[in-house]
Amino acid sequence: MIRVLIAEDSAATREYLVSLLDADPALGAAGIARDGMEAVEQAERLRPDVILMDVHMPRLNGFEATRLIMERVPTPIVVVSASYSRDQEALTFEALRAGALAVVEKPPGPDHPGQPESARKLRETLRLMAEVKVVRRWPRRVHPAPPGPPPVSAAAPGRPLRLVAIGASTGGPAALCEILEELPGDLEAPILVVQHIAPGFTQGLVEWLDQGTELVVKLAQDGEHVRPGTVYVAPEGAQMGITAAGRIQLDADPGSDGFRPSASHLLAAVTRAYGRSALGVILTGMGRDGAQALLHLREAGGTTIAQDEATSVVFGMPGEAVRLGAAQYVLSPARIAETIRLLVGPD
Repeated sequence: MIRVLIAEDSAATREYLVSLLDADPALGAAGIARDGMEAVEQAERLRPDVILMDVHMPRLNGFEATRLIMERVPTPIVVVSASYSRDQEALTFEALRAGALAVVEKPPGPDHPGQPESARKLRETLRLMAEVKVVRRWPRRVHPAPPGPPPVSAAAPGRPLRLVAIGASTGGPAALCEILEELPGDLEAPILVVQHIAPGFTQGLVEWLDQGTELVVKLAQDGEHVRPGTVYVAPEGAQMGITAAGRIQLDADPGSDGFRPSASHLLAAVTRAYGRSALGVILTGMGRDGAQALLHLREAGGTTIAQDEATSVVFGMPGEAVRLGAAQYVLSPARIAETIRLLVGPD
């Protein structure tokens, strides 16, 4: 049985979450924490397989509790949050940056028509995240050694790179944030992003990323012409492509891999429209989304990067890209940012 620590300050919600776990024979409540401080203490004492973490709690909020747990006793953490609350969304993404693996929307009450599906997703996410091997996050006062120079020079491609396409899943928000915050606002190319995330949180992700970078970050709109120095995030429930004229195409194609949005769909469109003048990046995530399409981009003459295993929360997507020979470079987020700066450059 997967042992789940529930951190939630509302007694009624705690009881409800326990009942949702009891409905799955693979899950069980290892303990209850009524605030963030108790969550840290219980994590150290009980050593659960996974933690279900509320965001707003007394004494210590979910972000700070996540940060301390990842410093002291690294444990898979799933944040449960309300997507309609701006304050909760901001703390949610800070928790993801601090080391939480995923976010799920707080399930509605038993009488709500969406309750069965929401409860199913919560239980599935807990089962999947419990299998992830997390690593210690060092306290903020500890500064790791700066990364070495990227293994490419500004002249490496021998051609102008006109567009960057990025695909990410589990662990992606933190990696995206680390990359984007190092890029200048006058970057010569637009950036297109597909990030797998729970429904209802995409707009919050856009706003959170936008606060930490000189680039403009926005939700992509069908038919708009992409501009340098702008990051376009695929909206939930839609596939994002791009035309040779630089216009975004959104559609409802289910895709061959079941993801919508899909990194594979984006990279295939980028390969057709930009080919050798595109840079494709696959970041941390479960599964294989984008790996084969990244290989096709490389075969078309494009430049390709996969996140390295040491910094990936889950090495599934980038690992598959490496296995296929799709990645020319395997780099940390810091070195990915440096490489984008060198290969694309400021305006």
